[in-house]
Amino acid sequence: MITIEKINNVHLRIYSDPSITQELSEFFTFQVEGYKFTPAYRSGQWDGKIRMYDMHRKTLYVGLLKYVIAFAERNQYEIKYINDVVPVSTIAREEIVEYSKWLTPSSRGVPIEIYDYQVDAVHKALTDERVLLLSPTASGKSFIIYTTMRWHLENKRKCIVIVPTTSLVEQLYTDFEDYSSVNGWKTDRHCQKLYSGFTKDVQADVLISTWQSIYKQPASWFNQFDVIFGDEAHNFKAKSLTSVMDKMANVQYRIGTTGTLDDKKVHKLVLEGIFGPVHKVISTRELMDSNRVANLKITCIVLKYDETSCKIMNRAQYPDEINFIIGHEKRNRFIRNLTLNCEGNTLVLFQMVAKHGKILHEMIAAKAGDKRKVFFIYGGTDTEAREEARKLMENETDAICIASFGVFSTGINIPSIENVIFASPSKSKIRNLQSIGRGLRLKEGKTHCNLYDISDDLHWKSYKNHTLGHLAERLKTYSEEKFVYKIVEVQVE
Repeated sequence: MITIEKINNVHLRIYSDPSITQELSEFFTFQVEGYKFTPAYRSGQWDGKIRMYDMHRKTLYVGLLKYVIAFAERNQYEIKYINDVVPVSTIAREEIVEYSKWLTPSSRGVPIEIYDYQVDAVHKALTDERVLLLSPTASGKSFIIYTTMRWHLENKRKCIVIVPTTSLVEQLYTDFEDYSSVNGWKTDRHCQKLYSGFTKDVQADVLISTWQSIYKQPASWFNQFDVIFGDEAHNFKAKSLTSVMDKMANVQYRIGTTGTLDDKKVHKLVLEGIFGPVHKVISTRELMDSNRVANLKITCIVLKYDETSCKIMNRAQYPDEINFIIGHEKRNRFIRNLTLNCEGNTLVLFQMVAKHGKILHEMIAAKAGDKRKVFFIYGGTDTEAREEARKLMENETDAICIASFGVFSTGINIPSIENVIFASPSKSKIRNLQSIGRGLRLKEGKTHCNLYDISDDLHWKSYKNHTLGHLAERLKTYSEEKFVYKIVEVQVE
């Protein structure tokens, strides 16, 4: 017999006899990838495992209930519920359809028709009360949030929307204004922004904030909210973010939205624990096939280096290989020429600002001259300047934006981008898919987006260099997502 009791909206208490409790603990124990390289493991302070079930308190995140049920069924253990653990909803799907029509949402003055998959996502969020919506870029995540949020507001529930960056605070606020431009709902009256320079005294029905602005607030501060939306929820695995969610013991409704999840089981379970089970809304491939996003054309450019360079970099450490690549004059010249040969608005993404981003910006801007506008965006660019660049790009047809992955890989909405260039190597599935998403949004006359994925072949005999291995990881992701790609080899000259 396993007894499950809901303590609050964060934790369940799960208890049984000692042997079953031990089994349950082992079921929710996972080895962390790369644990052997952490200082805590090397010093003997940590065994490299994450234990999601607390053996002492007998607690587990509410969102992991389905795994406990699966565990019990597999082992033929009976479950006893102490209180209302599973929500019982009476909201019919047809009500969501009618409600979305009643909202009369619009985008740039044009009426929005809610798609079936968006109805399903809103319905899931309302009926289950907690869910992690997996929905790719350009699938209308912000519109799903807006529709769900408006429903909660009609039911007198106060909402907080947490996003990872100040740029996304501004963008989401602007999206809400856009959706409400015809129906008369006043965003400035109902919504409040919070990041550096804004007050933490919440007067509005909806607070849109970065997590950095609120994570130090006491648990009592969070008691004012009934609903939490975590946009770009894959960022919530950080300790400071999970601590925010742990403080929301009274927040009943929890909706996470993300376009991507990585392949680490621990990461997925942490997110499901604080938000709820994953619900896949739609795939990028399905959006492409239905012409709701731009068709993606991927060209993987493998740069081949001379024998001397390959010998020098043979078995080099990863940081040394990166420094060699981003500092290679001929490589940077190739990226400059590729960028300037692209027709239409082009986004060049890099990782290191001083060592790479500024160099690319200087090289590209110098050769572009007055013929094309060139923007440079990185972490040090203030929010107003980022938002101004984003809006200016919308009105351009042949501009270039050189931006850091950290700033422009997530959430930024610029439908006019027609070309994306990966100037720096990365094996992060989340970062790569989020970055691809920057170019998938449609605008009038746009049918496709070109992705130029630049990699470096510095292999020597049987040794394959680090970043060439990263390309293999990206190709695996492209295949999983059913993206079509071609590989082109280019000699660095």
